[in-house]
Amino acid sequence: MPDLLPKWPVIGRLIAYNSTRHFCGPNSLDWYRNLRIFLTSEDKLAYLEHHMPVAPVLLPGQQAPSTDALTAYTHWVKASKEIACLMIVSMTPKLQKDLEYLAAYEMLQELKTMVSQHADQELLQTVRAFHACKHEEGKSISAYVLKMKSYIDQLERLGHPVSKQLGVSLILTSLSKEYDTFMQNFNMNMHGMGKTIIVHELYAMLKLHEQTLPKKDATPTMMYFKAGRIQKKNIQEQKTVKGC
Repeated sequence: MPDLLPKWPVIGRLIAYNSTRHFCGPNSLDWYRNLRIFLTSEDKLAYLEHHMPVAPVLLPGQQAPSTDALTAYTHWVKASKEIACLMIVSMTPKLQKDLEYLAAYEMLQELKTMVSQHADQELLQTVRAFHACKHEEGKSISAYVLKMKSYIDQLERLGHPVSKQLGVSLILTSLSKEYDTFMQNFNMNMHGMGKTIIVHELYAMLKLHEQTLPKKDATPTMMYFKAGRIQKKNIQEQKTVKGC
């Protein structure tokens, strides 16, 4: 691949090497935004987002194509190659092999298709995981809320933002039964206040309620041994009665 990057300003080389390196699905929006910012500063964004014009052809009676048309076409081809090189160096080796022969516009369309397919799969997986996430009795409320919050953030990144009120409702409806009292108080208080709670506020309220829940660490083992002694004592008493 010809070394065209030195012709670009230093900021362009930094963007290509650092901010936009290793293009992949999760960072595609950041990658594209950085690329557009740089090309806009160079007045070359049109060469990325529009089709390359067709090569000039001879019109009847002409011995050579129009000089203006030929100059414009040559300039477009050159700019497209430079942009394509800038895009290629910011990709993984596998993507480079797949896309290195495409012009800038065609390369961008191919990347958009790839990202769209990846986003559809990621959206389906996220929705499934979100729906399956339930708080288990006795488990940390922090881990549960943070996991649910991560799914909300992921949906927003994929272009499907969850409203604040809906996010809170989804977290509440998947709580375990030990939070039933909290749910009742929460619904009554929020209905009376007419206030919309955000996830961070709900998280703090759930943490406070968690501290009021009874501890269940060593209780089952102690009850087991006590039950064993009581049962043994009862058996001995039955033998004594029968012996009499």
